[in-house]
Amino acid sequence: DTQTALWHIKEAQLAGADALLLVAPYYNRPSQAGLLAHFSYLAERTELPIVLYNVPGRTVTDIQPETVVELARRFPGKIVALKDASGDLSRVVTQRMGAGPGFCQLSGDDPLVLAGYAFGQVGCISVTANVAPALCAEFHAAAAAGDYARARELNELLYPLHKAMFADASPAPVKYALSRVHAWFSPEVRLPIVECSDAAKAAVDAAMVLAGLG
Repeated sequence: DTQTALWHIKEAQLAGADALLLVAPYYNRPSQAGLLAHFSYLAERTELPIVLYNVPGRTVTDIQPETVVELARRFPGKIVALKDASGDLSRVVTQRMGAGPGFCQLSGDDPLVLAGYAFGQVGCISVTANVAPALCAEFHAAAAAGDYARARELNELLYPLHKAMFADASPAPVKYALSRVHAWFSPEVRLPIVECSDAAKAAVDAAMVLAGLG
């Protein structure tokens, strides 16, 4: 609910956060008018820049492009970016045309990043980059520079790893992968997530070998 979100914002500010990543409210499934009211209320009560996070696969609520555009117009310099994991790349164009190219659109879905650059996204809040930071950085540099031939090569190295990160309930696969990269890192997760299955581990192992990390 909005008041709980505001409490978290105040705690983040006290802790020294530089910006806020605000997910769409989950379970209560607000309308688009409710989303406008929710995010506007929060934006009016913080000085920190806000990144909207649209992930309807987890929240059920989908922040529609028209709502994103309206929020960006209402709060220029405050609501500055969107992390989108809707899977619908066509909305990148709608949002770019409505909010302008200065509104920062980021992918929240590693397998779609390459296509996202072509539509107008400018990066990714990534899962895979936790496991393969150098390779992901090289991929993003190539895509941002418009070197799509090189970006495709790197994407094909990374793609099985992108998919393996969700071979079981996240974040179990990424924590397992990190435990393979760093001896000190534990694959332990907190309930209700449990450690990933043997099949998921095999998918991670194979993908890491392909990416040169195994």
